[in-house]
Amino acid sequence: MRQNIAALLSHIEGPPPFTPLDLGCGPGRDLKALADLGHRPVGLDGAARFAAMAAAYSGCPVWHRDFLRLDLPDDHFAGIFANGALFHVPADALPRVLAELHASRKPGGAVFASNPHGRDEGGWRGGRFGCFHHPDTWRRHCTRAGFVELDCYYRPAGLPREQQPWLATVWRKAGIA
Repeated sequence: MRQNIAALLSHIEGPPPFTPLDLGCGPGRDLKALADLGHRPVGLDGAARFAAMAAAYSGCPVWHRDFLRLDLPDDHFAGIFANGALFHVPADALPRVLAELHASRKPGGAVFASNPHGRDEGGWRGGRFGCFHHPDTWRRHCTRAGFVELDCYYRPAGLPREQQPWLATVWRKAGIA
């Protein structure tokens, strides 16, 4: 995940250390990696057990919140790291969630999102809900929320595109250089 963390951090303007939000932090792997780089990350996860594990493992503050009820402070985060997280948001709620993320970022901040892509299908798979947006649909959602795309790549690296199920994108608020 170093490539994904580097993609976020390289697009945040201003001097570090940064205060990024690790949205969907799970048990805290990326949260700890951000802290180990000298930043002051905050984690957020919808599962109380993961939030507790992440706080214990990383030593960082972790908020237990539902992705559909984020209640984030405005202009607070230098960046948002949503690695494998936003595809769990139902398509009809995604515009509102993206608008909340948009409002929570400081000027010059960036949003990193990595999601498995597909053909705009969604539903329950293996006990987890997911929406598998076509890359063009994902871009439409993000641009309608007021973001401008800064970077895009498919993962895992080094494989043919048909074997790269993850679309990684980096965004910034429109009108911010």
